[in-house]
This record gives sequence, C-alpha cells and structure tokens, in this order.
Amino acid sequence: MEPYIIKARYYETDQMGIIHHSNYIRWMEEARIDMMEQMGYPYRRFEEMGYLSPVLRAECEYKKSVKFGDTVKIVISLGDCGRLKFSLNYQMYNLSQGGVLCAAGSTRHCFLNRETGLPVMMDKELGEFFEAMKSMASE
Repeated sequence: MEPYIIKARYYETDQMGIIHHSNYIRWMEEARIDMMEQMGYPYRRFEEMGYLSPVLRAECEYKKSVKFGDTVKIVISLGDCGRLKFSLNYQMYNLSQGGVLCAAGSTRHCFLNRETGLPVMMDKELGEFFEAMKSMASE
C-alpha cells in the first residue's frame, strides 16, 4: 500500500501559522479513502451497494507542528478487524522536516445497511473486502 502524500494548504493554517488541529482528522479521512481505492474498493462502490461506513471514533495525538507548504506522508495500518468493526492507525510524517513524526491517530469504523441503518457483519456481506482488510495486518 502506497502512503498518502499531502501538501499542507494555506487555508488549513490557524492564527499561529500552523496547520489547525482539525485538519489532521480530514487528512486521515483522505488517506483512508485513498487506501480503499488502492485496495480496489472505492468508497463509492460501497455506497452503490447500499452500505455506509461511519466513523465511530477518531483520535489524534499531535507531536510536531506542520506549516503551510510542508509535505506530509500518511502511512495507514490495520489496528484490528472484527466481524462488525475495524480500526485503522495513521502515522503522519513531515517530509519537509526530515520525515519527523508529526502526528499519530486512529479511527474506528463499521458498515451499516443504508436502508435499515443496522450494522453489517463484514465477513458475511462484504467477505471479499473483509479478507482484503485482514490481509493488511500481514503487510
């Protein structure tokens, strides 16, 4: 899986001239969508199949500031993958500062049936995706 690379944009900065903390969560979402596309499972595909994947929890620990114009590499790994829920870990490295770890985060997700709003057992309804996610653990 290729890491997600982003260049920090001016509008993402705060009054102190650094990237506002809320943008790291957005970057994690962008990286997650990119990861799913790389796996061959674009998020739109799930929507067309009648599924949604809400974020159940998002956390981020900020270690070093990122500034406008810095290039950040986001590496995703699987935290856990159960039948109902899965979690992803994100390591964000500032390539403009020699690759220093600038933030670390995680998100927890599930899949819901769009019509009923009920959780989906991934191994039964999304078996191919479930196996692809589980294989991430061995990478």
